[in-house]
Amino acid sequence: MKTPNKLGKYSIGTGDRFAHQAKAQLQACVQALQAGVEVTPVWNKSNREHLIIGSQPDSVRHAADAAVQALGWAGSYFCDADHITLQTVDRFLPVCDFYTIDVADAIGKPAAPEAVEAFVARHAGLIGEIALIGTSERFSITEETLRSTAQKYLAAVQQAGAVYRHIAAARDNFLPEVSMDETDTAQTPVELLLILAAIADEGIPVQTIAPKFSGRFNKGVDYVGDVAQFEREFGLDVAAIAYAVEHFGLPQTLKLSVHSGSDKFSIYGAIHRTIRRLDAGVHLKTAGTTWLEELIGLAEAGGPALALAQEIYGEAYAHREELCAPYATVIDIDANRLPAPAEVAAWSSAQFVEALRHVPHAAGYNSSFRQLLHVGFKIAAKMGSRYLDLLEANEAIIARNVTQNLFDRHIAPVFLGRAQ
Repeated sequence: MKTPNKLGKYSIGTGDRFAHQAKAQLQACVQALQAGVEVTPVWNKSNREHLIIGSQPDSVRHAADAAVQALGWAGSYFCDADHITLQTVDRFLPVCDFYTIDVADAIGKPAAPEAVEAFVARHAGLIGEIALIGTSERFSITEETLRSTAQKYLAAVQQAGAVYRHIAAARDNFLPEVSMDETDTAQTPVELLLILAAIADEGIPVQTIAPKFSGRFNKGVDYVGDVAQFEREFGLDVAAIAYAVEHFGLPQTLKLSVHSGSDKFSIYGAIHRTIRRLDAGVHLKTAGTTWLEELIGLAEAGGPALALAQEIYGEAYAHREELCAPYATVIDIDANRLPAPAEVAAWSSAQFVEALRHVPHAAGYNSSFRQLLHVGFKIAAKMGSRYLDLLEANEAIIARNVTQNLFDRHIAPVFLGRAQ
């Protein structure tokens, strides 16, 4: 099935580690449409996740296409080659139509001095004060601002241009995102504006851009930081994008992408207020939250399914250092709060579910337990058919959890403004 080449104003990235929940995820978008808002689904899976699971990119495409056919979805939908680089993109080219070009590793690497000076000269017209629509704040840009931003980010944007052109040489009808979120320091709104100028210089028709925001965006748990400060920065970023679209010739559909966006409940109100106030779009990227809903569904099912969920925790606990290492910058696990596997093995379905389900004020909720299992999908992958057979045997209860989580906890507060 050919995908219409339109991302839409609102979109959501949905990860599906084991390619079994696409229909349940799409059902959340169906419910959104019934509630009066169209949210475009984008199924995302990174090269690292494919390597861990042992899957191929076409598995994402097959699952998405099957879900669209089963539910009669008439809107746009996409498959995202997530966090790709020039070294990893080729395996995605036959099947993906959305590309998250990750250049975070190139931030801070020096561009050629003549390229930096050419950037400064090309954008000298930005020097001075810039008024932004929708905010009373003004940007002050000096020649040094141009130069220092180019020295920090120009090489990364040039790398994005090289990846974009590589993809464009191999296929048409795709959407590019530029991702700079997996780095140590948040970009300021002024830096974002100048990064967008550089992206325009590279000729990238960028549809979404993923900066790093202030605060902590840990995997699978709530935002940690100053929500008022986030709302201010988010609004300025949206205003910077509007300025860049008007002045740099970037696509009218360009919007912010919020990475590690799942479960960031405390900022969803801020995001909704901002996109309504400024009439802006947003892409909310979720991923591992669906895998955790699979575990919740298995635990709710009880019997052998609960036993397998308990076994997965025991193995994750035994290999926690290995599992956590690749995600060290985006998890905060208190080892003292991790229950012993023997204790978890004695839990009831209700105890396991309450510890894992992201209801922060629930008495039994354990964020360290949740984060360890979030990064522990490798354990389930090694189980192969033992895990997948139980997913299929308990499809109804798992699907209910997946859909409710995506719609009630994510889509409704961000896109509809409904409090949880």
